[in-house]
Amino acid sequence: MKRFAILLAAMLGLAACNEQPAGEPVIRAELGEPDALPEAEEVVEAPAEEEPEEEVVESACRSVTFEGVPLTHCIADPAEHRIRTALGPDGGAAYRSLPAFARSIDHSTVAFAVNGGMYGDDGQPVGYYVEGGERLKELNRADGPGNFHLKPNGVFYGTGGSWRVRTSDSFYSNVRDRPQFGTQSGPMLVIGGELHPEIAENGPSRAIRNGVGVDASGKAHFVRSDAPLSFGQLARFYRDELEVPNALFLDGNVSALWDPANDRLDTRTGIGPLIVVTKR
Repeated sequence: MKRFAILLAAMLGLAACNEQPAGEPVIRAELGEPDALPEAEEVVEAPAEEEPEEEVVESACRSVTFEGVPLTHCIADPAEHRIRTALGPDGGAAYRSLPAFARSIDHSTVAFAVNGGMYGDDGQPVGYYVEGGERLKELNRADGPGNFHLKPNGVFYGTGGSWRVRTSDSFYSNVRDRPQFGTQSGPMLVIGGELHPEIAENGPSRAIRNGVGVDASGKAHFVRSDAPLSFGQLARFYRDELEVPNALFLDGNVSALWDPANDRLDTRTGIGPLIVVTKR
């Protein structure tokens, strides 16, 4: 009886040890069950960096054909350009070529440049020449041989955005204030809408030639032939195609053009004064 009581007490104590405490149930995860994965993040690729577009520089010059002759026609517009003359570095000898001048200036500032007027063996002008408001040579009204003295000759000049071509006699009689730039050459090609009286319609002389004229709106037109042509052909292009009232011959055989936008830099040497058209 006593043994039974001891056995019964032991069984009751074991049951008490196995009893779960009251409260919230314990949740267990089974071994080997993977944790919940986070939602995948959306990957947004960064846009590829675009190559900067190269600035397209539009040329002031264009190729044209007149009476079967290829020409290059460049326009200086007072709203977009300035014009100046250039002979050589300060206190130095004449540049004598466009490549030599190109080495002295920031190319990005230049619209175009051309040879601009008659000169002697040393490259110095033989007629009126003003650079930066300083007169380096007086007006030449003398008689003599050659194209320069085929009267009337003339002057291309200007201040600010006002540019003109006049015969030398008209310049002498009418211009009182010194311009910022000026260059004398000859002969005139067109005078008051008419061809120079001494220029044949299509004379036998053929050469690479260039000239300048100013139209009624004030734009200056520079023309350089890319093949030999006569004085008459160049004069008619100014009169009939460009309709300028006055145009001036600049030179022949040595005529050269620098057009940075088209990567053109004529290498003719032995030239004199230059006319430089820069961007505003």
